[in-house]
Amino acid sequence: MTKWEYFTAPILTHVSTQILNNFGAEGWELVQIIPGPNPENLVGYFKRPIQAAPVK
Repeated sequence: MTKWEYFTAPILTHVSTQILNNFGAEGWELVQIIPGPNPENLVGYFKRPIQAAPVK
């Protein structure tokens, strides 16, 4: 079974592509985006699988 970790981050509309690409490069998948506290901000909800620790 896959275990997930979650992350919530503000997304500034004027640099949204750069922000989303940076999170994607770190393995985060965008799940949902909603309006933020003002028109220039959005809030992104992300998830990525938790990496299992290697067995020694």
